Amino acid sequence: MNKERTKKASILRNDGFQTTISSILCILIGFLIGYIVLLIINPKGAGDAILAIMKNFLYYSSAVSAKKYLGTTLVKASALLMCALSVLFANKVGLFNIGVAGQYVVGAGASLYFAVGLGMPWYVSLLAAIVFAAALGGISGFLKSYFNVNEVISCIMLNWISLYCVNMLLSTVKESSTPYTKPLSSANKDGLLPNLGLDKIFSNNKFVTIGVVLSVIAAIFVSILLDKTKFGYELKATGMNKHAAKYCGMKEKRNIIITMMISGALAGMGAGIFYLSGIEQWMIGQTSIPAMGFNGIAAAFLGGLNPIGAIFASYFIQHITSGGTYVDKTMYCTQISDLMIAFIIYLCGFVFFFKLFLNKYLDKRDEKMAAKAREGGEA
Repeated sequence: MNKERTKKASILRNDGFQTTISSILCILIGFLIGYIVLLIINPKGAGDAILAIMKNFLYYSSAVSAKKYLGTTLVKASALLMCALSVLFANKVGLFNIGVAGQYVVGAGASLYFAVGLGMPWYVSLLAAIVFAAALGGISGFLKSYFNVNEVISCIMLNWISLYCVNMLLSTVKESSTPYTKPLSSANKDGLLPNLGLDKIFSNNKFVTIGVVLSVIAAIFVSILLDKTKFGYELKATGMNKHAAKYCGMKEKRNIIITMMISGALAGMGAGIFYLSGIEQWMIGQTSIPAMGFNGIAAAFLGGLNPIGAIFASYFIQHITSGGTYVDKTMYCTQISDLMIAFIIYLCGFVFFFKLFLNKYLDKRDEKMAAKAREGGEA
């Protein structure tokens, strides 16, 4: 009996278990708040709307259609996962890379320009997205290391610089009749990521490529790098206390720069995976930064800043986002799903307090059990 209690207590005290429970709790409360908002807007269709958001691709009765749109959700979720990995990688080293959005933009610009403008194959274009985005992240890391410029400030400025530079660059590969870049399917088929048969699994959805698999492999790689290698330990040690790291002989300035470069590379890879699938074209002249980079922040924190948790969090956020397109447009706007996600992420800010209260409760319970055990022994 005592062994069972001890085992149960150890599970409740496990950080991963506490993070999972708190995330699920945040999701449930977020859905509840979203449903209340739907009731306030129009109570007649609230039930159908919340079900449509939760169903997403299951909205279709046809299995063929459901598989096809599941594939589309996975493609978008893979790009979101890469952005989440970018955020959490920097966070593990004590940095807040809000420049993921800008690095994602640069990755999109580099991949499309190399594929459409220069006619390069997909692997060269994807590598270009990674390298250029890494360089952008390295700028913020350099400014942080040598001039103590807050990475949040430098990243925000670089986000907008990146957007307008990419707009100018991709204007050279724009379609003559539309504000979009030339489609890869007609401009350079070699620039498209290969499917390797994955498209057949999802009802011949040609947008499902190896990018989905690559994003999951990247998550596993980041997890191993941070938790199982000496290099990852040095990076985390630098994030905890760069002065102590320097005293121990670690090159703290180099580690900060490398961290931001790797973080940027992950975001750039996400953009390459997305745009080289051919699922979307870049709109020249857009004045807003794509939401994918900022949503990566949400996915990272909902996943408990864990690479494996980020896989599930990224899919969940994209599932809900895509589900919002199936609500009745005469009653609600599709952004209702974004509102629900915003509430969920806001609630995730209280995960620390949830863990604190849970551990306090467990401490008091253990004290009472110990006191009873002592009384029983004395008797």
